[in-house]
Amino acid sequence: MKRNKFIIRLFTLGLLIASLSACTDKYEGYNRNPYDVDDEEKERDAYNVRTSLTYMQGWVIPLDVNACQFSDCLLGGPYGGYLADSNSGFNNKNFSTYIPEETWAKVMFNDFIPKLYPTLATLKQATDDPIPLAVAEIIKVISMLRVTDTYGPIPYSQIGADGKLTAPYDSQEDVYMKMFEELDASIAILTENQTINFNPKADLVYDGNTVKWIKLANSIKLRMAVRIANVSPSIAQQKAEEVAQHSIGAFTSNDDNASVSIAVTNPFRVVMYEYNGGDSRISADITSYMNGYEDPRREKYFELSSFTASDLIGKKVNENGYYGLRSGIEIPSGNLVRRYANMAVSANTRLLWMNAAEVAFLKAEGAMRGWNMGTPDGVSFTTSAEGFYKKGIQLSFEQWGAGGAEQYMENETLRPQVYEDPMEMFSYDATTSNITIKWKNASGYDEENLERIITQKWIANFPLGHEAWAEYRRTGYPKLMEVMVNNSGGRVNSVRMARRLHYPQTEYTENGENLSEAISKYLGGADTMGTDIWWAKKN
Repeated sequence: MKRNKFIIRLFTLGLLIASLSACTDKYEGYNRNPYDVDDEEKERDAYNVRTSLTYMQGWVIPLDVNACQFSDCLLGGPYGGYLADSNSGFNNKNFSTYIPEETWAKVMFNDFIPKLYPTLATLKQATDDPIPLAVAEIIKVISMLRVTDTYGPIPYSQIGADGKLTAPYDSQEDVYMKMFEELDASIAILTENQTINFNPKADLVYDGNTVKWIKLANSIKLRMAVRIANVSPSIAQQKAEEVAQHSIGAFTSNDDNASVSIAVTNPFRVVMYEYNGGDSRISADITSYMNGYEDPRREKYFELSSFTASDLIGKKVNENGYYGLRSGIEIPSGNLVRRYANMAVSANTRLLWMNAAEVAFLKAEGAMRGWNMGTPDGVSFTTSAEGFYKKGIQLSFEQWGAGGAEQYMENETLRPQVYEDPMEMFSYDATTSNITIKWKNASGYDEENLERIITQKWIANFPLGHEAWAEYRRTGYPKLMEVMVNNSGGRVNSVRMARRLHYPQTEYTENGENLSEAISKYLGGADTMGTDIWWAKKN
């Protein structure tokens, strides 16, 4: 409730009490102050808080099925090595072959930003309660982080309350610094009010638990700190150590995991099973790694392939298994392509934002870089980096209810498989990676252990394709298969893969002057999918 309304209310209450003896006839009609806050207005403000916060939460990983398909199933999924397109109608216009049509490429830019900022403005009109406002800032950062990591420089600090995109751009470095500032402010406010929870109906993630939001904000801050480790190492270390030293800190258990409750149907379920019999399937990249590692989490992540007996006649395989579909192919027509392994997702599966396993792997990398990340518990280790690495594996197995984590993390022989397509159409005749699971004893930064950390974080983060794509661009891991079809006309290197998305055409027509300045000053290359963004530089 607005503070000035509260003052007026107190003043009005005093006047009413003073005049009670004189004003008894038709009291309600004559003595109600028209500027007072009535129950209807209070309920309206509470409603706006609820709807604003939940609506913003629906635009981190979109609850809208069409938006989620474009942003996470068709873009993040294939680029992150998790999903592959299985609709032949997508040929010659999809992200996977580096030639997305305009209606696909603009969604992360033209849909997300205009949804978030006006909703945040509505929330600020409805309340001056610092707790939901701080939570809203955290939500905005999480969502917009995905946007800047997709395009690079974006309008951010100067976008108005109306959410219109005709605003100057910020460099991606400035976007990150502003986001750190916003997260720090929100963390400080929530930490000060940590014993006060807010309306659970306004929170699809934590049911109004303030401490959980502090942990999420710190965890996102740690993700961002590690992301910039190669380009701004001193700030990266500072921000990561701030998280480790904070009184509440980041995620430590799966009870902290951030995920959204589903009111209707999980959008991945619709895309993977209902659209045209399933527009996406599990990628051969992740199944090749997990099959090679004999990973017990496979049955939790995937449904078996569904090839018929006649499909398998004359083939090297004679039964169904966890056979993923290779991404970046000329997709054949018919139903055969939809018989590859699918995602194990139900209508009411919660939509994951971030988990404790990722935080442990982030700390493992930080510790390997010499940052003070604290001490992991519940695992044996020689160095903190090893301990957090093992903790990440342990947490992921616990999250999915899979057994055998101890044996898995100590295995030093199993390696990712070379992909042999069961239908013998899309096999990959090269080895992607020979990385094993067991930690290699080493002092300081070690490239082989970095590949271990990123590979296991990638497996644990399924199906967060945008995060996987970001880490691939930052580190080169996990090593993924090259596409079979590259329609970029030479703009995208098949080995390095897509580095970003080009800006929507509407930016050229409606915000051209600001866009031209951003490309020339901030992007560092042409507006193509082959240009690296700021942090995607490996020493």
